[in-house]
Amino acid sequence: MTPRFTFFGIVVQDMAASLAFYRRLGFDIPASADAEPHVEVALPGGLLLVFDTVDVVRSFDPHWEPPKGSPRTALAFTCDSPADVDATYAALVAAGHEGHHAPWDAVWGQRYASVYDPDGNSVDLLAALPTT
Repeated sequence: MTPRFTFFGIVVQDMAASLAFYRRLGFDIPASADAEPHVEVALPGGLLLVFDTVDVVRSFDPHWEPPKGSPRTALAFTCDSPADVDATYAALVAAGHEGHHAPWDAVWGQRYASVYDPDGNSVDLLAALPTT
């Protein structure tokens, strides 16, 4: 049997703050989830985005420590237009989230930006640039 990819997991320090960030990116997460230690969000295609508090992770991995240095993974969100990349980035930064790379026109043909979620995970925003 071939293993099937099931979910992306994010370990969070503050569930409410993390869920608020991802709601700004379009996830429909009920407010009641803010007080939960484990939250699953269904993604298109049957995948899940899973949030676990540090306490949950340490319940089965007592020696777990947050990674050090730059993130090695990133979540990416496609925006409707290059202007939407700029607006989404600006809204997240205005809400107090750390911008990592302000929007720019990437050589691969996309408007691109990066911001950190409340736990330091890199979140990329992108949209195709108009072709001339």
